[in-house]
Amino acid sequence: MSLFANVLRVHQWVYEKSGGLVGHRILLGNPTLLLRTVGRKTGQPRTNALTYARDGKDYLVTASNGGSPRPPGWLANLKSAPDSEIQVGRRRIAVTARVTYPDDPEYARRWALVDKVNRGRYTQYQKMTTRPIPVVVLTPR
Repeated sequence: MSLFANVLRVHQWVYEKSGGLVGHRILLGNPTLLLRTVGRKTGQPRTNALTYARDGKDYLVTASNGGSPRPPGWLANLKSAPDSEIQVGRRRIAVTARVTYPDDPEYARRWALVDKVNRGRYTQYQKMTTRPIPVVVLTPR
């Protein structure tokens, strides 16, 4: 496991253990939420710390998996059960997820929002993989 992956794990652990008091903006200053899904195979709760951008009332995250050729497991969990929960700071919000790809008319605009928050990192990740990296729209219910 890479050093950065370990840093991400510690960040998520601090975010969870503090109840969101610490962690919302700790990692490189990027806003971070906790995405809570249910494992599609196990039925077990899963939590992932993800940086996000806002688009009106929606929260935007990318399924970049660090530019890996494989998408992150949480993406398959959301496709299987789009209703999930996010935690932003100390607030828990019920959301419905919608996965968007480059053929979506709003994709480029949304991509620009999340890429700006992450200082161009997602553009670099997209160059590392041939799979299109989706932007996931999390809409509060």
